[in-house]
Amino acid sequence: MPIRIDLDALLAGKRMTQAELAQRVGITAPNLNVLKTGKAKAIRFSTLSAICRELGCQPGDILRWEAGADDEGED
Repeated sequence: MPIRIDLDALLAGKRMTQAELAQRVGITAPNLNVLKTGKAKAIRFSTLSAICRELGCQPGDILRWEAGADDEGED
């Protein structure tokens, strides 16, 4: 999938663990890990909003599109 998730740098900048962010956002740590590793197929806007609230960032700071062979034939 050509959408990449950039949470590591944001978490490090806030000195926050994945588990702490998951608790603050109200999702399970395994679900946050699925998102962080790029294995998620979707994210709810409410979850994205909560992550942005807790990290003090914009959605574009978390999500980025990366062109490549992955996106061929996807609709």
